[in-house]
Amino acid sequence: MAHLLIVDDEEPIRRMLNRMLARHGHTCSLAADATEARKCLDEQDVDLVLCDVNMPGDSGIALARHIQAGYEDTAVIMVTGVDDPDVADSAIKAGAYGYIIKPLDFNEVIINIRNSLRRRDLEITNRRYRQHLEQIVAERTASLRNALEGIIRAMGLVVESRDPYTSGHQHRVAMLSAAMAGEMGLTKDRVEGIRLAGMIHDLGKIAVPAEVLSKPTRLADYEFDLIKTHPKVAHDILKEIEFPWPIARIVHQHHEKMDGSGYPQGLSGEDILLDARIICVADVVEAMASHRPYRPAIGLDKALEEVSDNAGTLYDPEAVTACLRLFREKQFSFDR
Repeated sequence: MAHLLIVDDEEPIRRMLNRMLARHGHTCSLAADATEARKCLDEQDVDLVLCDVNMPGDSGIALARHIQAGYEDTAVIMVTGVDDPDVADSAIKAGAYGYIIKPLDFNEVIINIRNSLRRRDLEITNRRYRQHLEQIVAERTASLRNALEGIIRAMGLVVESRDPYTSGHQHRVAMLSAAMAGEMGLTKDRVEGIRLAGMIHDLGKIAVPAEVLSKPTRLADYEFDLIKTHPKVAHDILKEIEFPWPIARIVHQHHEKMDGSGYPQGLSGEDILLDARIICVADVVEAMASHRPYRPAIGLDKALEEVSDNAGTLYDPEAVTACLRLFREKQFSFDR
């Protein structure tokens, strides 16, 4: 049977309820006020509390709120001489399963206890089932996220296999973009979307001839025009995939500039997704700081100077501020 806690400042009531409930097989603990009741709840597992409303110290309704907040497997029934609909309503809102008026009808008490224990058992079963389902969903979501990241990494490797001189570029851009997004206070989920978009932001280069990608001299105009198609190509590849984030649009826009001078759509300002504006800054910094077939590395200092000097004109100023803070104050490094 159940373990009950009887809380009432009248000792005869406590003893009477104890005797009656013991005859029905229940084990009872007794408390004269809310303080004693809290101590009992901390020391023992209690299935149900029978509680008076008016007691010295905290009221029974305050105790019911305490039980609802900290002991979700414990039911509460108010057993009281206060015959007031407003008080009863307050008790129910505080989590009480029932409200019994003194003088007590023993059959009514027993029926209320049985019904409350059945309801409690049902709620515990439902809660545990819900927690089990939530765990299954969390595990499957994690598995799908891992699979998704594996696919995105494979896409990135396909591009880098055709352009060995920029091996690791997408990974480094993704790492910096995610750090910038976090520095800007974006949600963890949005940071994750930006990181994954960064990992495949150059996917469209799969359509650019390998000899153009690895050309050791400066590109001719028509060759650069080929390069400039890669955001659109990537968008066309990704747009039918139902990512949890707008990855196709982010990748499509990562070469757009704040003043409209970027490509391929000539977007400007707020028309460019913030996610893409972040990747744009990270892309420029990583590209300038790294070696390319047609030039040696320009260096990190020059890269940071470039984005700083053109913040608000070419690059999103908030993204630039986050980037500068990461390198100058928080020791961010592409090598970690």
